[in-house]
Amino acid sequence: MKNRLITVPNLLSGLRIVLVPVLLALAWQQMQIAFLAVLAVSLLSDALDGYFARLLHQESDLGAKLDSWGDLLTYGAMIAGLYLAWPQVFDRERWFLALGVGFYLLPTSLSVLKFGELPSYHTWSAKLAALLLAPAYYLLTLLDMSLPFRAVIVLHVWVALEGVLIVLMLRRNQYNVPTFIHARNLSRRARASLQQQSEKLRVQRDKMRQRRAQRQDKRRGR
Repeated sequence: MKNRLITVPNLLSGLRIVLVPVLLALAWQQMQIAFLAVLAVSLLSDALDGYFARLLHQESDLGAKLDSWGDLLTYGAMIAGLYLAWPQVFDRERWFLALGVGFYLLPTSLSVLKFGELPSYHTWSAKLAALLLAPAYYLLTLLDMSLPFRAVIVLHVWVALEGVLIVLMLRRNQYNVPTFIHARNLSRRARASLQQQSEKLRVQRDKMRQRRAQRQDKRRGR
């Protein structure tokens, strides 16, 4: 199952990626309602891909990567949508948007530098932030309510900081790490496994030296 390309979760993540240029075109034409309708489909697919992955036992590394790319591109389309279709709202919220983007790029850049790929941790805090982002975005665009959106941005700052901690703790890239505590435990187990392997190699080298010494002693005894 892990090697399958076409699965329900992968198709949903792929749909989210395909919808990005549609969102950008609608925003460019300032078709606000159509933009929000397509965005609702995109965000719904984001909520459903993880559900179907667990339900159908179709979780995979590829699915996690597609989900991360879908998140990155969709968030970018949401920011571009504000800039193109709601320029006054974008101008008012530009500092919070800059804060969110800046902190989002921290763990992303660090993971690319350290592991050569985007992070796909899907932490509990990230899932909560993603769940709250949709209503906050719609309240911002439809009712001009800034407070929920700004609160979600602050939550995303913590998500980013936790992502940085996870990247720093892990020796190799992992997928679906719920919290930085889980990352710490993974790191500890990896260190313990490395120490065990080193100890086994040391014992094997000692045995080989003992055997060579015994063979040399036998030759001398002859």
